[in-house]
Amino acid sequence: MKARIHVFLKPGVLDPQGAAVAGVLKTMGYSEVTEARQGKLIELELSGDDKAAAAARVKEMCDKLLANPVIENFTVEID
Repeated sequence: MKARIHVFLKPGVLDPQGAAVAGVLKTMGYSEVTEARQGKLIELELSGDDKAAAAARVKEMCDKLLANPVIENFTVEID
């Protein structure tokens, strides 16, 4: 199985990288961009075939290491 974890800063947390991306896109002529948020994608290869158990373990990994719950939110996809 493969787990995909999307980690993003919580709303209201300053995102200087996202602001820089939005600014550069605007200067490149993409005036429709009003805001950008930068995040990260983590992919894990997992053994086993129980999706519910895998999702619970990956959530535990996120809570303990992969995401900072004070300033970040995350979502988990299991395929």
